[in-house]
Amino acid sequence: MNSLNHDIKNKIIIAQENEITEYHVYKRFAQSIKDSHNKTILNKIANDELEHYNYWKKQTKKDIKPNKIKYYKYVFLSKIFGITFAIKLMEKGEEKAQSNYDKLSEFFPEARQIMKDENEHEKQLINLIDEKRLRYVGSMVLGLNDALVELTGALAGFTFAFQKTQLIALAGLITGVAASFSMAASEYLSTKSEKSDKNPLRASFYTGFAYVFTVLFLISPFFLLNNVYFALGFTIINAVIVIFIFTYYISIAKDLSFKKRFTEMTVISLGIAALTFFIGFLIRSYLQIEI
Repeated sequence: MNSLNHDIKNKIIIAQENEITEYHVYKRFAQSIKDSHNKTILNKIANDELEHYNYWKKQTKKDIKPNKIKYYKYVFLSKIFGITFAIKLMEKGEEKAQSNYDKLSEFFPEARQIMKDENEHEKQLINLIDEKRLRYVGSMVLGLNDALVELTGALAGFTFAFQKTQLIALAGLITGVAASFSMAASEYLSTKSEKSDKNPLRASFYTGFAYVFTVLFLISPFFLLNNVYFALGFTIINAVIVIFIFTYYISIAKDLSFKKRFTEMTVISLGIAALTFFIGFLIRSYLQIEI
């Protein structure tokens, strides 16, 4: 260790800290779940991380404490978005450590095997984790997509037709709540007829919850602002925020392309909003309806 230059020593310390931090994260995840299958997988990954840490400890001859900020960050994310999301996000950080290990492998051949473990063995184990909430991602997508497309479009149409924020908000709320019940019921019947391992009630809940949450977020500017066009502008921004957050979640948890799905959902939602805004203009202009 003493014969190595300062840069290599720092890289070893970084690698050692990363391994012990991830060991504690995986251990915490394993302790927080009841499912024996998932617990076994998480403990196996944790032990691999500890083995890697001990290898670097032999080189540095000292203990390194885990990075508490990273530890609590991933624990917090697991509570909000689930363990699978937190783990896959953490493992994406491992990709950034690739260059660090490539450099270390010039001095420590074992580093190449450690990186191979990170890239192959652990990812295979992670994909074996069966997290119930991910079974219902399709139900959440259904609720979000319908709410974004239907309600963004409806609010755009109401904006030009009604010209009053409170009236637009009320009409949007009634439309959204009614549609959420309809979508939840449809998802229940659809899931029940599929005879899958998904619980129909849980699937309908995820669909309805995603729909209602999106509805409330989209109509909130009309309750807070007096200018209908400012309110519509913020509704469009809120729609893009929802699309961004959910698409990011899906892209990490399901290993899908973020850019493609985000662009697709944004274009569809905003395209429908523009079309219904124009329809609202036609209704108000040619039918001469005044409210």
